[in-house]
Amino acid sequence: MAELARAVASLRVVGDDLQPDDVSALLGCAPTNAWAKGDTLTSHGASRTARFGMWSLQAEEAEPGDLDAQVAAILSRLTQDETVWAEVGYRYDLDLFCGWFMKYGNEGTTIGPDTMSALGRRGIPLDIDLYGGDSERVPD
Repeated sequence: MAELARAVASLRVVGDDLQPDDVSALLGCAPTNAWAKGDTLTSHGASRTARFGMWSLQAEEAEPGDLDAQVAAILSRLTQDETVWAEVGYRYDLDLFCGWFMKYGNEGTTIGPDTMSALGRRGIPLDIDLYGGDSERVPD
């Protein structure tokens, strides 16, 4: 199996009553991106009103993909206190979003046991989106 060409990862915390400063205080880190419900968001020259609050911390994009390193980079910046994570999970929806980009049709990656355990202890679900590549290549 060929290695994954590229990967992006971000921790996302979402909620109707989410105030980004509250999440930053709980987790001990400023977000990469955040907004509260009702904020005006502008993207590509168009404005819209946020329908929910969002707090997000992104890892550096990895080429080739390396989810273990990306998760470690994100979690190393945040509290290790599992009671805080339980509170965050109770108050808000959270997940670790991963975008996996394949150059060819058959690429893969491994998620190590330490990464799975770290996410599990914090109650963080793993949300993976796969983006296919050229399926014409025969795997090595």
